Amino acid sequence: MTALTIILIVLTSGVLAVWTSRHWMINRQHKHGFVLAEDYPESNPGNPPPRISVFVAAKDEAENIEQCVRSMLDQDYPNFEMIVANDRSTDATAAIAERIAAEDDRLRLINIEHLPDGWCGKNNAMQTAIATTGSDWLCMIDADCRQTSKRTLSVAFAYAEQTGADLLSILPNLQMHTFWENVAQPVCSGIMMIWFHPDKVNDPAKPHAYANGAFMLMKRSVYEQIGTHEAVRDKVNEDMHMAARIKSAGLNLRVVRNDGLSTVRMYTSLRETLRGWSRIFYGTFGTLKRLGVSLMVLIVMGLLPYAAVIIGLAAASAGAEPAGLFLALALLGIAAAAMQISIIWRFCPIIGAKSQMALTYPLGCVVGIVALVSAMTKLRRGAQITWRNTAYKKE
Repeated sequence: MTALTIILIVLTSGVLAVWTSRHWMINRQHKHGFVLAEDYPESNPGNPPPRISVFVAAKDEAENIEQCVRSMLDQDYPNFEMIVANDRSTDATAAIAERIAAEDDRLRLINIEHLPDGWCGKNNAMQTAIATTGSDWLCMIDADCRQTSKRTLSVAFAYAEQTGADLLSILPNLQMHTFWENVAQPVCSGIMMIWFHPDKVNDPAKPHAYANGAFMLMKRSVYEQIGTHEAVRDKVNEDMHMAARIKSAGLNLRVVRNDGLSTVRMYTSLRETLRGWSRIFYGTFGTLKRLGVSLMVLIVMGLLPYAAVIIGLAAASAGAEPAGLFLALALLGIAAAAMQISIIWRFCPIIGAKSQMALTYPLGCVVGIVALVSAMTKLRRGAQITWRNTAYKKE
């Protein structure tokens, strides 16, 4: 019993140290971290801007498509077109896009009626739409995202040009309205940050590769060099796999946070959150090892402090010996939990969540654990992933 208690004390002390170090990381990010905003200067004012084609794949997106399209058509970038690839929608998605296209000739609608074998729907829709254009720059966005500035496309191109980015991905700010959104998103987003911190992704010397499909700006020549969507045709997280191909080819991958440029509301219910993050974790990590490590990190970093408090206080109250060790365990657990909450309190505003929801972090950890375990079940041969009413089976 004493040996186990000492092990728990050591582990809890380590958790406390890690959470404490996160304050330094957040301070450093506030001081030195770059955030792209609408006041970012143009690179070569007066020069003719290259044509950019903006693509959005939409399947049953009647609730989102109008807001997505209109916010993009409202951009001040002077030379762009937009293509909506309606991917076998059974709702009013096509009708809405068609109505807007009648008002603005910069918008075109492409209707896709068939999904070829071996392809994921979004990948096929994007590949089909991109093949209809000849622009030198391609911008791919998601149907549930909204541009909150008229300058999003302009500053994205300026930043990509000035940094020499072959693929630029702007991380959207998250809209979270319901209880479960605010509970789950900070935890699940934090899991992604463990593996794919922007500083590591943007470092060409590091292998870390990440992109968010909500906004990706890419040179057409690079898109063709990495094999187009054909190369990732069966991947449910094509953005991550395209980013990996960019990085492995020695090309310039850039990921940047934004201030006031773009937002997305990923999920609106607990069920959607679990299904969505399970798909993301499966498509992103893809192996039992990485999913298992993520699960253990979440359990230890997220829940161990509370377990230490409960075990320590319960054992001390029951008269277990040595009482001093159990009290030390409980006190360390309290310190680690307090440090954890203080970090999440500061992290929540960074992703658009309410700071006070940091108090629900342990509950969010449970949601994240369920999503990770669900992702693990998708690794088995013959497992089926259903997304946007399309089932994909793992071979």
